[in-house]
Amino acid sequence: MNKKILSILILMITLCFSCIKTTDPMQVNKEYNYILQSKDVLNYQITPKDSLDKSGLMFSDQGAWFAYSFPDSVKTDEGFSGPFLMTQQNGIWSSSMLTKLNIVDINWKEYNATAYNSHLEQTFANKDLELKQKLVFVSGHSAIVSSKLTNKTDKPIELIYNWQNQPLLTESLKLEAKENEVIVHSSKSKAIGHIVFPNETKTTSTYNSYSTKNQTLYLDPKDTKEIVISQTFIFPEYSWQEEKKNITTIEFDTVLRKRKNEKENELESLITARKKQFQKDKYVTVLAKAHLTLQNNWRIPAGEIKHEGLFPSYHYKWFNGFWSWDSWKHAVGLSYYNTELAKKQIRLMFEFQNEDGFVLDCVYRDTSIENHNNRDTKPPLSAWAVAKIYEKDKDLNFVKELYPKLKKYHYWWYQKRDHDQDGLCEYGSTDGTLIAAKWESGMDNAIRFDDSKILKNQKNAYSLNQESVDLNAYLYAEKMYLVTLSKVLHKVDDSIQFLKEAEKLKIKIQKQFYHKQDGWFYDTSLDGKIFIKGKGSEGWTALWANAASQKQAEAVKNIMMNPDKFFTKIPFQTMSADHPKFDPLKGYWRGPNWLDQSYFGVKGLRNYGFNKEADEATMQILDGAEGVLDKGKAIRENYHPITGQGLHAQNFSWSAAHIIMLLIKE
Repeated sequence: MNKKILSILILMITLCFSCIKTTDPMQVNKEYNYILQSKDVLNYQITPKDSLDKSGLMFSDQGAWFAYSFPDSVKTDEGFSGPFLMTQQNGIWSSSMLTKLNIVDINWKEYNATAYNSHLEQTFANKDLELKQKLVFVSGHSAIVSSKLTNKTDKPIELIYNWQNQPLLTESLKLEAKENEVIVHSSKSKAIGHIVFPNETKTTSTYNSYSTKNQTLYLDPKDTKEIVISQTFIFPEYSWQEEKKNITTIEFDTVLRKRKNEKENELESLITARKKQFQKDKYVTVLAKAHLTLQNNWRIPAGEIKHEGLFPSYHYKWFNGFWSWDSWKHAVGLSYYNTELAKKQIRLMFEFQNEDGFVLDCVYRDTSIENHNNRDTKPPLSAWAVAKIYEKDKDLNFVKELYPKLKKYHYWWYQKRDHDQDGLCEYGSTDGTLIAAKWESGMDNAIRFDDSKILKNQKNAYSLNQESVDLNAYLYAEKMYLVTLSKVLHKVDDSIQFLKEAEKLKIKIQKQFYHKQDGWFYDTSLDGKIFIKGKGSEGWTALWANAASQKQAEAVKNIMMNPDKFFTKIPFQTMSADHPKFDPLKGYWRGPNWLDQSYFGVKGLRNYGFNKEADEATMQILDGAEGVLDKGKAIRENYHPITGQGLHAQNFSWSAAHIIMLLIKE
């Protein structure tokens, strides 16, 4: 071939390849199938009547300490309800609508609202005009709102508009106008709010209201124009100037694509990992709802909280903190789609580990309002959580970081909660109170503690006068998880030691806590001679932990599957339905179905080969629990096992986490 022709061909090929741009995954026009399948899984419509109105649900993302909803009034205003501020400890509504777009002389005839796991979206329309508003979180500090106005006619339209707030719902907030911003001050929180409008906007304010000067917007025929504003609520440990730079330089559509990709990937991780027997669409809905429930309870570090984590429920005033037992369960649920957040949830609680290994029961952002609870800890499930996270991403550094903390916490139980030093532990407290010792079990008022007494072990260490089967089953499981973790760290001596201890403990559990005639595991007196009767969900923890014999598991299974006892409308509740103290409406831990206990029961069945029964129970749990499989309704703290009624807190994180565990492949 002629050298000149060859040179020209090479040049042409080079130019051709130089025209091909590397595809930015953020720019791909994806279908977002899982997001679309999951729309409106929770109903966010509420126009709050006062600052404490919890009659509706709120949307949050990225760990923000504030949330939004759709208005539900007959005359719907152009904006989103809220924000609901969790920057104040128990959560309050700032306003029914803090940023209302007021378009002069425009009346809307149509309204539609759609909630996605990624963002909120609402549309207003009449025959001439359409307004589409979208809200998405940029970060844990800021949300941005896009308002796109479209002229549907063949004639130009001139619009006059301004922004204003509806009345504040709390006297603790004060508004301050500053050029194109409104600053929100709080007398009850160090967090400061910033509402930022486009540069040409001018704001004015009084103590509790603001408005912007009228502006004109011209729309040519079929034309669309966009107005973007931001709302930020930021704690003093973060830089407002850096956040402001971020939110004023990024494009709305870029943020929205990022969120959609993030949620699509997370939902795909969950939905495609379902067990083969749970492939119906209703299980897509409940997994998306579980994902969104955990998302709405996610919080970034603030105050005394140094790592990201999840509330039990933003919706209940006493649950705006972080509990150890809850955290371990949240982390396992999160591990199926977001191992990084799962790790942060674990780290959050271990920041509050004492030198002796003790981990606090619950902690709060602001201890000037609510003190941490160091009166007790919670059942030992942290090694389970760390092991499950490691199964997913094989992050050896995380195991190295947590292993010494886990080991210290594990042995703390034997140092401070083994009254007679027989190798079987008891629940207890640090302050010698009986109530805190019951809290330590996580089952605060379970009937097995009705006649319990408190005993002193040593200074700041007290035990109940009974040895609990669930506690020792958890400790057995923890030893086995520590065997796994020590092996990956090549700590041979530790793995041998934990395995020896586990073998001994397994024998003790099978001999002391199992009542052969009843076919059930019970708590016992300290000497192991007296069973504390009353069949409760603690009876199948030995199956969850793989600490029972096959024959024992068979007997327990038969009772679990008995409709008069535990196989109720929502199977595997906290107490046998035929017990005289069974009281789901008033009992809390004396009858309601808690989904963590249901999961432990289902997993226990699977551990011993009872998969048919486990599948049947899983389906009945989800079918029976009010609203769980339906779009719109929140996942509840617990449920009435006979009627299926949802009870207590809405938007409950550990219920959501265990729904994920019930449906996803191990």
